[in-house]
Amino acid sequence: MRKFIMLVSILLMLVLMGLGFIYGSRMRDYSLMIIFAVLLILSFSYLYFEKSNMGTKEIAVIGTLSAFGGAARVPFVALPNVQPTTFLVALSGYVFGPYEGFLVGTTTAFISNIFLGQGPWTPWQMFAWGLIGFISGIIGLRNAAKNKKMSSEGFAMLCFFYGFLFDWIMNLWHVLGFIRPLTLEKILTAYIVGLTFDIIHAGGNFVFAIILFENLYKVLYRFKKRVIISYIKE
Repeated sequence: MRKFIMLVSILLMLVLMGLGFIYGSRMRDYSLMIIFAVLLILSFSYLYFEKSNMGTKEIAVIGTLSAFGGAARVPFVALPNVQPTTFLVALSGYVFGPYEGFLVGTTTAFISNIFLGQGPWTPWQMFAWGLIGFISGIIGLRNAAKNKKMSSEGFAMLCFFYGFLFDWIMNLWHVLGFIRPLTLEKILTAYIVGLTFDIIHAGGNFVFAIILFENLYKVLYRFKKRVIISYIKE
């Protein structure tokens, strides 16, 4: 069953990328290589997941967090670029680790787009949120090694940066897919035009982190310890 799910996921990503090639634009020069690099990163992450020794409880945690993050995006769809999903993905990675954070980010994007619409942008969103979860996981591991925890303000600033990181990756998808010929002037113009939405996304992340970080961190960290203790007992 797990192999079937992995195969279907990879085929869906291939179909989505194909739609981008057909309906997005005529792919030229190095843009095709970059797009396939994104696809390969996503594919290998799920291949690794298939070969890993991850337990059913860890899989359940990833599935639950992904579903929650995806569902949390839907009520905010009327507000441009304002949603708690980026914060939730970052927090999941920070608590559970880089690989788990990457899986939560990629799966969250796919689940939320079931409600909001799939398309050639989906693999890019999967990669962007997956990268955010991965970076947060590395930061979480380093803090855990030093027996430290980020403050609400520190994590809010990190999520503020993530707003720009996510949007800049999505801007790259727009540039590679729709701008011909590619020139530095056109690329800068595309990024400048989207700057307002980048700031809105970053500001929304900051507010969500300030309000929710402490309480949600305690819940997720407590659950993480319960899972680890359960594995030891078994």
